[in-house]
Amino acid sequence: MPLSEFDLINRYFAHHGVTRPDVVLGISDDGAVLRVPSGSDLVVAMDTMVSGVHFFPDADPAAVGYKVLAVNLSDMAAMGAEPAWATLALTLPQSDEAWLAAFSAGLFALAGRCGVQLVGGDTCRGPLTLTVQMHGFVPEGMALRRAGTRPGDVIYVTGTLGDAALALRMRSGNTEELAHTHAAFLAERLERPTPRIQTGIALRGIASAAIDISDGLTADLGHILKASGVGATLEVEHIPVSTAFTAMAKHRERWNLPLSGGDDYELCFTVPPEKQAEAEQLLARFPGGCTRIGVIESPHGLRCLLNGEVFEPTVGGYQHFSPTVSQSDQGMQCKAKSGEKAEHT
Repeated sequence: MPLSEFDLINRYFAHHGVTRPDVVLGISDDGAVLRVPSGSDLVVAMDTMVSGVHFFPDADPAAVGYKVLAVNLSDMAAMGAEPAWATLALTLPQSDEAWLAAFSAGLFALAGRCGVQLVGGDTCRGPLTLTVQMHGFVPEGMALRRAGTRPGDVIYVTGTLGDAALALRMRSGNTEELAHTHAAFLAERLERPTPRIQTGIALRGIASAAIDISDGLTADLGHILKASGVGATLEVEHIPVSTAFTAMAKHRERWNLPLSGGDDYELCFTVPPEKQAEAEQLLARFPGGCTRIGVIESPHGLRCLLNGEVFEPTVGGYQHFSPTVSQSDQGMQCKAKSGEKAEHT
């Protein structure tokens, strides 16, 4: 007999994971009762993942559970927030117990590592869709924002870019590539990105602006530029890429995927010149470190240079409702596939 909605909640979600002292009442009532620490601002973010759009229908459910939490944790990192609570809206075509067991295990494994408690949500029947809302804390007035960078600020990214987009392209194309030595590493970067939470917290009071890279570097940096009313030049050859990416990427993908591929869930941030040494020394202690890739300038628009020459990426960041992107262009429409052309001058 299929599980009822309440049996499903009790068996897989109600009594698992972290128990935080700031949760007065969690899963058990019509709503959660939560206590925000004195002197803190509450940061709230929400992301949805849909089968066939954000992950393959046959994806490992444990990886899906991990990633739906990870992408929200990445938003917390971009705001400099310490994650605390999550809610989950789960739409399922059927109550598949094996799928649910693996999904919840992946979700709670990451939640436990990050000190996040699941405090509520909703379940219903329909096409497989997952929505997590994340809540976190940041000291009053210290949240990192997209607005705030100024001409002369230095642009950095964490980790390496392009791995997830290349993994998606491999999965959608030549199956022989999936047996390559580096394929497992690239797949892990797509399915289990690392939220840079401690890096984001460390950047409070140092970064002038920040964002996480979900739709591609050019698209997401473009949000910072628009919010701050500035432009930028990127030195493309300085964009960090992994050994696996270098070994597997075709010539035409070498810079397009790191610039525009998406699904990296690394941080892009800017730092005033007088704080550059402090930022580099501080972030060297964290996994992923940071790499300088460009500079903020007064003229609007994003300019890309490769070894001093103008470089035009062939694609821009992903947009769900872009009229220029067809389903055939996007494969299964995963976010790492690129969409509208970014603004360049």
